[in-house]
Amino acid sequence: MYHAVTDRPARATRRLSVAPAAFAQQLEMLAAHRFTPVTTAQLAAAWRGAGPLPPRPVLLTFDDGYAGVHTHALPELARHGFAASLFVTTGWLPGPHHTGGALDTMLTWDQVRELAAAGVEIGGHSHTHPQLDQLDEPELRTELIRCRELLAEATGEVPVSFAYPFGYSSRRVRRAVRASGYDQALAVGNTLAGPRQGPYALTRLTVRRSTGPAEFERLLEGRALGRNFAPDRALGKGYAVVRRTRRAAALAASAAPHRTGGIRQK
Repeated sequence: MYHAVTDRPARATRRLSVAPAAFAQQLEMLAAHRFTPVTTAQLAAAWRGAGPLPPRPVLLTFDDGYAGVHTHALPELARHGFAASLFVTTGWLPGPHHTGGALDTMLTWDQVRELAAAGVEIGGHSHTHPQLDQLDEPELRTELIRCRELLAEATGEVPVSFAYPFGYSSRRVRRAVRASGYDQALAVGNTLAGPRQGPYALTRLTVRRSTGPAEFERLLEGRALGRNFAPDRALGKGYAVVRRTRRAAALAASAAPHRTGGIRQK
């Protein structure tokens, strides 16, 4: 899982950004280890029985839709003939649908179309990048459908893959993603993906600015993942409890006026 690919990241994206030179080196390592990149749709289709995966499959994904994916990542992907999946937060892109909130320089809609024309799979990442599990049903549906419609209009292809903002989901969110027409969705988890996770909870490994060649080598070999991502997992579990508590509090608050109203009527 990549985010921004740039030499000069904004402060908000620095930790999850990757320098172009480091990204180029990482693709060289993938090629040297004879990995075969596939798209999210290809991976899920194979695990559903559509056919075998190629030898040593790997999924390269980019979240949010930062400009460096076009400027820096695309030339390197093309040089190796590598497939990739880009998950776009449609409201963060400049233009008539812009909602604000972008953390760094974003792709233009023309660049999204160029990436799609170059063979990069374009998937949804919501419209405004909220914590989806905190939304009520109408808000959740709007985030999912609006994103899908805008991407279909821009590229001429209806997106079939989705990545959860912040990597967070719940059973309710996963059901909504499926109902909105997406065939598969990606979380984070920082573990190796496998068919047992199901098509709407596939995990990914985070590549950061601090990911050096030795650590990237370990990721490719599937070694020391517990050590590399132990802080992320601990934080993720703790924040999962916080999110559930927030959601329960919000539901209780929304129900309170109705309960109060019933008492008054008596």
